[in-house]
Amino acid sequence: MPVIVEHLTQPSTQDRLDLAKIYADAPAWLLPPHASAEALIEAGLAAGQLIAGRFNDRLLGAAWLMQDAQGWRLSHLCVRKLTRGRGVATRLVAAARQQAETAGMPLRLVVPPEQLDAQAWAVRLGLVLDRSAQAPA
Repeated sequence: MPVIVEHLTQPSTQDRLDLAKIYADAPAWLLPPHASAEALIEAGLAAGQLIAGRFNDRLLGAAWLMQDAQGWRLSHLCVRKLTRGRGVATRLVAAARQQAETAGMPLRLVVPPEQLDAQAWAVRLGLVLDRSAQAPA
């Protein structure tokens, strides 16, 4: 499945619908500090920090990618439930890692301390963990 990763700067109406579907499938722990999936999407778009994986003109997964003094941080990573297990999240991580490496900085995945499954997945991908209790707003 050739997933194209892109920064979302001017999402179409369909892109916004796809983002709503992606984050409707998100576990509750993934949304904070945002009150809802809608708030998370709008904040990510407003900050210019939302990346997404596209296949056949539809968004299948999304995440926040932001730079700070310690490197690049990836957070709020979510893939539509019906698409999980097909490499979309891995492709998003690979694109984020490439951007960080190009800048000569590390990539860290923001994972709450109590999310052991997410931490284990990140370790399998060779990611540095940022166990912040809360992802950036």
